[in-house]
Amino acid sequence: MSAKAVPQIAIPATYMRGGTSKGVFFLLSDMPKVAQAPGAARDALLMRVIGSPDPYEKQIDGMGGATSSTSKTVILSKSSQPDHDVDYLFGQVSIDKAFVDWSGNCGNLSAAVGPLAIRKGLVDAARIPQNGIATVRIWQANIGKTIISHVAITDGQVQETGDFELDGVTFPAAEVQLEFINPAAEEEGASGAMFPTGNLVDDLDVPGVGVLKATMINAGIPTIFINAADIQYNGTELQGDINSDPQALQLLETIRAYGALRMGLITDIAQAATRQHTPKLAWVASPAEYKSSSGKVVKAVEIDLLVRAMSMGKLHHAMMGTAAVAIGTAAAIEGTLVNTAAGGGDLSSVRFGHPSGTLRVGAQASLVDGEWQVVKAIMSRSARLLMEGSVFVPGDSF
Repeated sequence: MSAKAVPQIAIPATYMRGGTSKGVFFLLSDMPKVAQAPGAARDALLMRVIGSPDPYEKQIDGMGGATSSTSKTVILSKSSQPDHDVDYLFGQVSIDKAFVDWSGNCGNLSAAVGPLAIRKGLVDAARIPQNGIATVRIWQANIGKTIISHVAITDGQVQETGDFELDGVTFPAAEVQLEFINPAAEEEGASGAMFPTGNLVDDLDVPGVGVLKATMINAGIPTIFINAADIQYNGTELQGDINSDPQALQLLETIRAYGALRMGLITDIAQAATRQHTPKLAWVASPAEYKSSSGKVVKAVEIDLLVRAMSMGKLHHAMMGTAAVAIGTAAAIEGTLVNTAAGGGDLSSVRFGHPSGTLRVGAQASLVDGEWQVVKAIMSRSARLLMEGSVFVPGDSF
């Protein structure tokens, strides 16, 4: 064996779909010792698993699928928190750059955490019915929040097949209902307030763009909402309309960067380039008929509003789960751009149109001592085990 021939190592892993995302899941105890703690070694390992950084933006030499929805990693462990079953840590791997973004949660992959935690023995067997619904208490470690997952159990096993249909996912599966408890995002750089500027709507001054009306909210994940019409969009855009237009992508990233600065998530505009996962940028519009990416026609009467959202520099093919929480929360608060686009008033739930179809999300918000609070946001996703075994990486890659 030559000096350059380094053997590969095998690491137990599970490949799962959760919602409209896919990711590589690890048990913390299965990871190499050097990668069990946060730091450069862990990041390097996860990047090599996924196949990043890749200047070709294809991730051919890894498990990633060359989109923000498929360049994801998860680390699970028995929970260190009282009254919780599993700790869930999410890492969004950049496709073409050498970093892993730990700044937020993935709401879609949250749907896979409960089923996998049960499968891996992280949930007390006494709490799992022979038939019925198992309640899994998840501690979302990135943002320090609780997610309650309701997982169908049949004959003592997680039920993955079913007739629940989720736009953006081709095949039906078993429904997983998620409750995001007190989802106002409290993360490093965030103020802890649901509206970090103190306003439901701000004038966001973006050099080269102008002044835009914006609702900036910490709920599920920090999100900047703007009106589609203010950037000459109509809210019915599909991926090809945006992702093939470099000028559009640059415009949207500039707006996101200045929104991040205004929210206090970064202190210098240049930092936005290394914080791709948060905040999200989305634009909203009143209902209109459009043809989804699958060719299915979404009628205006079927939805309350239109929403399009950017993820890792590209228009998302459906909707990020955490951004859906932000949509539901903002919709429940009269006066936000989201609430206004949905017709205004007291809205406990909304169905919004996204590029792949529609999604319903509900939230309950209230004003307490002058601060907006939301008790929980609720939505349904599905999840499915795709592959289980070992992932291989060169031994000198981390």
